[in-house]
Amino acid sequence: MLEAPVILISDLHLQESRPDITRAFVDFTVRLPASCRDFFVLGDLFELWLGDDAESPLAGTVSDALGGLARRGVNVYLMHGNRDFLMGAGFAARCGARLIEEPYALNAGDTRWLLLHGDVLCTDDTAYLEFRAMVRDPAWQREFLSQPLAERRAWAERARQASKKATAGKAAAIMDVNQDAVLELIRTSGCRRILHGHTHRPAVHRLPEAGPSPEPATRVVLGDWDSQGWYAALSGEEFRLENFAFQAPT
Repeated sequence: MLEAPVILISDLHLQESRPDITRAFVDFTVRLPASCRDFFVLGDLFELWLGDDAESPLAGTVSDALGGLARRGVNVYLMHGNRDFLMGAGFAARCGARLIEEPYALNAGDTRWLLLHGDVLCTDDTAYLEFRAMVRDPAWQREFLSQPLAERRAWAERARQASKKATAGKAAAIMDVNQDAVLELIRTSGCRRILHGHTHRPAVHRLPEAGPSPEPATRVVLGDWDSQGWYAALSGEEFRLENFAFQAPT
């Protein structure tokens, strides 16, 4: 693993049916280099999160792994994704982590990055953005979390099936980020380096259309963890997008 003060991951989609990914994540935290001072998870750490009161062995394993980083002196940051938007301050506290809102401005040396999960940039997918606005509303979340866990689980399964059906009928381009939305974010934030996940399309995009500047405009996209893991390492002006293989389930 690269030596760097900032390590970022996203889209692990941890779930009981994929213990291989959980093992890879725990091993990743154990092997995190001593030079790492800040560790970011930019959303979708879990495939599903029904509330901090939904106890599970998986949640315990993850909180133990992140808590181990915190005890080593690593600053751990958790951002909501489109799958785990109900993750709360209680779980973050168990992990020794801090919940952060997007977009989050990160200063890596003299270089400023804007961090986000990435779904808000998919502006062509208007149906999803309407759903997102509903489930991110604090009043909706309070009402949902007040329901028994079994009812929450049933709702989540219905939502998952509806999402699969809707996704099957959408063009791939609709579910990717909108370039105009990226350029608008650069303009309004004044930040010319963006890093996000969500799309499962890992890449480094140079953005000359953002206009001339001493600092080039760049968009880095983290990959999802499936047959391999992905992470970004930041050190001052330098960054790397890296992947590594792990053992798939048998």
